[in-house]
Amino acid sequence: MGKDIQVSASVLCADFTKLGEEVKKCEVAGVDMLHVDVMDGYFVPNITIGKIIVEALHPITALPIEVHLMIENPWRYIDDFIDAGADIVSLHTECYGPRRASCKEFDQYPKEVDTIDIEKARRDVLKIKGRGKKAHMVLNPGTPVCFGDLLNDLDGILIMSVNPGFAKQKFMPGVLPKIQELCKTFKGEIAIDGGVNGSTALLAVEAGANILATASYFFGAENQKEAVGHLKSLQKN
Repeated sequence: MGKDIQVSASVLCADFTKLGEEVKKCEVAGVDMLHVDVMDGYFVPNITIGKIIVEALHPITALPIEVHLMIENPWRYIDDFIDAGADIVSLHTECYGPRRASCKEFDQYPKEVDTIDIEKARRDVLKIKGRGKKAHMVLNPGTPVCFGDLLNDLDGILIMSVNPGFAKQKFMPGVLPKIQELCKTFKGEIAIDGGVNGSTALLAVEAGANILATASYFFGAENQKEAVGHLKSLQKN
């Protein structure tokens, strides 16, 4: 049997005027964790939310909180987000290597790299783990698997199946071979984020993903419990 499928609800698509109620809906529906998309307008062409939302979520739920740091210089904010209540800190691989020529400038997206400074990334990963939290690395669609022996230190890897920056984008099946590649050597969690719904989730699970991050599919569902149940039913044998 494969790993149990976990569902991560991205609060970016929640109703922020009723955040407490939205979190309760996540709990009742059987969601396994909350996913907080932090965007700075530099790493991605959008600005969303910061640690204040994590601080608001932390005291009202027992669900683990993942902060997905789509920001430049994420190392400056690791402690801030952990102090705010994050249980999982997800760092973008593209912050740890030389950017491709097509995305070196401020307003060029998506950010992509071919190699990383493994020791620089390891320092931040070990900092997160040293504080008792889980450390994940994130890959944009155009960035290859380039972790080397850093894989031994990671708790999980998040594969982006859209170019980050906005919700409600179309799933990119071209990222699935990266999941298949990781499954051969990596024993930690493999998550997928972007355009995940009732049909695309099956492709991700068949490739080897076991955490499904969903935003509009979950928060827009007429029956959220059924939506979560469907995703969890896609268990890979």
